[in-house]
Order: sequence, then structure tokens, then C-alpha cells
Amino acid sequence: MKKVAFYTLGCKVNQYETEAMRELFEKKEYITTDFDNLADVYVINTCSVTAMAESKSRRIISKARKTNPDATIVVTGCYSQTSPDEVGRVKGVDIVIGNGEKSRIVEIAEAAAGKKYAEVGDIMLADRFVPMSVKANGDRTRALIKIEEGCNNFCTYCIIPYARGPVRSRNEDDIINEAKNLVSAGYKELVLTGIHITSYGTDRGKAELADLLVKLHEVKGLERIRLGSLELTDEMNRIADMADKLPKLCPHFHMSLQSGSDGVLKRMNRRYTAEQYAVAAEKLKTAFQGAAITTDIMVGFPGETDREFEESRNFAEKVGFAKMHVFPYSPRKGTVAADLPKQVAEEVKKSRAAIMKQTADSLEKDFFRTNVGKRLSVLFEREKSPGVYEGHSENYMPVMVKSSANIEGEIVKIVITGTKGKALIGEIAQ
Repeated sequence: MKKVAFYTLGCKVNQYETEAMRELFEKKEYITTDFDNLADVYVINTCSVTAMAESKSRRIISKARKTNPDATIVVTGCYSQTSPDEVGRVKGVDIVIGNGEKSRIVEIAEAAAGKKYAEVGDIMLADRFVPMSVKANGDRTRALIKIEEGCNNFCTYCIIPYARGPVRSRNEDDIINEAKNLVSAGYKELVLTGIHITSYGTDRGKAELADLLVKLHEVKGLERIRLGSLELTDEMNRIADMADKLPKLCPHFHMSLQSGSDGVLKRMNRRYTAEQYAVAAEKLKTAFQGAAITTDIMVGFPGETDREFEESRNFAEKVGFAKMHVFPYSPRKGTVAADLPKQVAEEVKKSRAAIMKQTADSLEKDFFRTNVGKRLSVLFEREKSPGVYEGHSENYMPVMVKSSANIEGEIVKIVITGTKGKALIGEIAQ
């Protein structure tokens, strides 16, 4: 039997789609093996959010070719979609497949075996969600469900709309059925993911994410629902207003900010002000007790002044983020921002990123301390060392606890007694 190996870069959507592709290969009687092992086919699911992600994709391609010079190397994902010719010229690549063709990856790979081939359709013409359901993914405690594809926002720095196309929402019944199957397989928590999940349903006339959450609450045996990366839209306010109907929804909202300066937000084509974001974040904290608001913050966007950078840093402190992913602006060819004047020098970006990271670390420590003394429900994922179990609370704080009983895969009430590095520590509640 033939062997296939996978490597995934980038977001949770890619993680989900890699799992779906793995199941497609296994239906054709391929055996999945680790990427470091000898395989007949290597599939690299790429990312193009940053230049660094594309560079890593090229290194992984080279690694696969060295592992087995005779293997078929298939490259798919966002890098393949936005730059198919460039990917095709990378030494070692045999087959280039776009995001719209992932559901046919086995068929394409087998038909093109032994020759150079590319199939990358115009993703901007995509008009329907192509389901790629999964029976299992990740660990045995938390599973991803893709509910939506594409983005219509066209932020000036972002290549993703060109890599993923317009918003296409998955059929609600398909989502509910996949949720039921995953719960039956033993998953206690489901994470809804997509490129712009707060746009779910808008291609059908109106935002429907809050309504979908209510329907998912009816799935028997499902204990937790978590939302993936979010954007600030009216749907977030609606979710806060419906909090009493959503007891299974985890109080953790990763709501992308990008900048706390209104001037920078406008140049980014973000569709909110810093104050609107602050109001929404506070509303979520009020509606969902103990809620963690986490975010992404970019520094060094074209034209960002020292004053605008300080506005952004001060705003982060005002919101009190539980966690911040800080990263410097990276020009992406084909985006509006790449051609904007007043590009910020690399050394300035590096300095600002370091300062913002210090703010992020301080805020994270502050949020950790607010959880000490509280009782949190923790889903334990693994035994980190003998008798020490590690998991995540409902607000996605890492928690470690000692237990003589095996609590892996269980949701347990924990009294938080302190902090240790980047984790909370606690005791099983009596």
C-alpha cells in the first residue's frame, strides 16, 4: 500500500483541510505516515499570510524531496493559490493544486503522477461552499469544524481574499451532522473555524453565526463550543446580547484588532474604530463571566508614526487583553498596502514589536492573576508528566494539576491556586 505524509502551515482552516485531505487519501487505501518518514506522496498545505510563511513552505518542500527523491510532491494551500507559477518553479515540486481543488486532491495527484502538473482555478469566481467533512481531527478532546470559506473585506495589507475568494457559507444541516458525528466519536469541545466566521450566512442575505450557535446547543453530548478567530461585526454584539441562550459557548473571543490607532485602522481599511472595538470587547466581558479577549496586533504598518504606535499600545492596555499575537507588517505583493508611501524601516518595526510584546506579556500576567482563586472548568488534554495533567479552561487558559486518577479527556472543576510560567496551577475542586 502507498504511503502519504502531510505538513500543514498556517491557520486552523488549513489544519482542518489537511485532516479532510488525509481522510480522502485513506479512502483510497493510502497509509498516513509522519512527514519525517519515507512516503510515496508528500502533501504540503501552505500559507501566504507573511513572506516568512512562504519561505518556510519552500524549506519544507526541499525537506520532503531530500527524504525521498522519488516521491510525488504535492503543494496546495494559499501560497499555491496566489503564486502558482512561483511555487511550480520551486525545486522538487511536482504538482501544484489551488484551494478550490483540495476536495479532488487524490484524483489529481494520481492522474498527474510522474509529471509536472498544476491545477489552480480562479478562486474569485467561487460561488459555493465545497464541503470537506472530517470524522476526526486533532486530539480526542477538541475538534475543528469549518463553517465558512472566504472573505469580502479586502483589508489593504491582506492577501487572503485573493487566496480564499468571496464568502461562502456551509449548509447548516451539514454542520450539525458533522458536529453530531464528532461528539459521537468522543469529542467534548468543537471549535468553529473559517476565514471570516462572523460573515457566516451573509452570502445568503444575513449574518447567521449567532443562530448557528443556538442550533449547536441542541446537539446531545456536546459540552463546549468555541469560536475561532473573529472579526468585529454587528454579529459579535448580537452574540453578547444572546449570552443567556449560549451556556455552552466558551468565554474566549479571539477578536482581531490589528491596530489601536484610528488613523492606522482607516489606512488598513478596517471597518471599525478603536472605540467601537473597545465597546464590543467590554460588552463581551460583561455578558460572559471571566471572558478572555485575545487579539492580533500589527506594528509598523505603512505610515505608522510614533504617536500612532503609542495610541495602539495604550489602547491594548485599556482593553486589557488576555493574550496578544504581536507581529511586524510584512508587505504582500498584490495588496494595496505594499504600494503605500512611508513604508516603515525594518529596524523600527523590530523595535516596536519588542515594545508591544513587553506590553502583551504584562497584560497576560495580569489576566493570569485575575483567575487565581476562581473555579474553572478545565478540559484536560494530556498527561504532561507522571501524575500531572494539562488542559485548557473555558476561557482558554492553560492549566496544570496533579491527579492520582487519569483525567485525560475529562472536564473537571479546578480551583486555581497560582501561576507557573505560562500556565495556571490548581487543585481539583471538592
